[in-house]
Amino acid sequence: MPHPAVVSFCRDCFEPAAGARRCRRCGSPRLLRHAELATLSIAHIDCDAFYASVEKRDRPQLADKPLIIGGGRRGVVSTACYIARIRGVRSAMPMFKALALCPDAVVLRPNMEKYVTVGRSVRVLMGEVTPLVEPLSIDEAFLDLSGTEALHQQPASLTLAKLARRIETELGITVSIGLSHNKFLAKVASELEKPRGFSVIGRAETQSFLAEKPISLIWGVGKAMEQKLAADGFRQIGQLQTTAESDLMKRYGETGRRLWRLSRGIDERKVSPRSEAKSISAETTFDTDIAALETLMPILRDLSETVAARLKQTDLSAATIVLKLKTADFRIRTRNRKLADPTRLADKIFAAGRALLEKEADGTRFRLIGIGCADFAKAELADPVDLVDQGAEKRARAEQALDRLRGKFGKSAIETGITFGKLAKPRRDEPRT
Repeated sequence: MPHPAVVSFCRDCFEPAAGARRCRRCGSPRLLRHAELATLSIAHIDCDAFYASVEKRDRPQLADKPLIIGGGRRGVVSTACYIARIRGVRSAMPMFKALALCPDAVVLRPNMEKYVTVGRSVRVLMGEVTPLVEPLSIDEAFLDLSGTEALHQQPASLTLAKLARRIETELGITVSIGLSHNKFLAKVASELEKPRGFSVIGRAETQSFLAEKPISLIWGVGKAMEQKLAADGFRQIGQLQTTAESDLMKRYGETGRRLWRLSRGIDERKVSPRSEAKSISAETTFDTDIAALETLMPILRDLSETVAARLKQTDLSAATIVLKLKTADFRIRTRNRKLADPTRLADKIFAAGRALLEKEADGTRFRLIGIGCADFAKAELADPVDLVDQGAEKRARAEQALDRLRGKFGKSAIETGITFGKLAKPRRDEPRT
């Protein structure tokens, strides 16, 4: 392996750092030191306050101002910049609470088309350092750089530092990196020093590092599980480390086995570049509650087009359509419809969602509506010729023509009849995968 003795370097000029507090070449204090820097190769890269960072890049006048990406007082925060986070603003916080904490914040609605474009550019740069990139969302991914040392003539840690610099220089946003010997610990590490962080968790320190951390740090432990574990006397990961695997399995079944393994930093999952999406969806939170079916339908159509566009960017089709509604009293309703054949068409996604919505529109006032798809199949299996619905093929050709026009002029350039002039510009959440 090239450079086996490299255990420290400057993250700004990449010179070996030795024992100095600052880089002797450029004076930077951003030195990375770890005994296992030359051997670790599993990384998690997470863009820092992604939506807000992209907007600040494009609007330099906002650089020193608190920025919230969201929409309407009834909506929620999608992302907040770090200035706003210092004031207590957090993702998924209701907008009215965020503005109470940070009344001088600049609020911008999400521009998903722009964020998706930047996210793809980040992905391209990742792919130039390793083919093993497993996306988790638009702004984060796992990377496996095992075996790339010979290709890049440097350890994976140095390759990652240079990748972070390229992203910052070429795309104008910053990332934080976690480096370790498995996915669980790499993701934990990436959260330790945001923004522009680079944290390392080595094999030798794994159990001691985890021992004093709260149970909630373990992947998959939500609030309900955290409360259950606390009631049983487990509050720190170290308490799981000193409990026999068999005892945890008696209490929690297969979850107990996972808790035992992760508490010791054991995670054998591979970085999979073809990780399958479980769902693709889009949703909208309204500024005021809506009950009227005729008002909800154009919004549902618009969301269906968003989901279809997202689906068409993959090599997948979907066989199940999912409608999501949130009532004025915050109750969630989800309704599913299985299709006869997988689809990639907004027309069919909307038709299934409309049938589900018609059954739910009983005068109930809704604060949120969403549409999504699941049960994926290959794209070539989508939308076979319909011998019963004679108009289906004509509508499919019309949709393909719309796609070409929108690809050239943008989605907002053309509206369908059902949406034309009827959208009240509610808040748009990210299409989710």
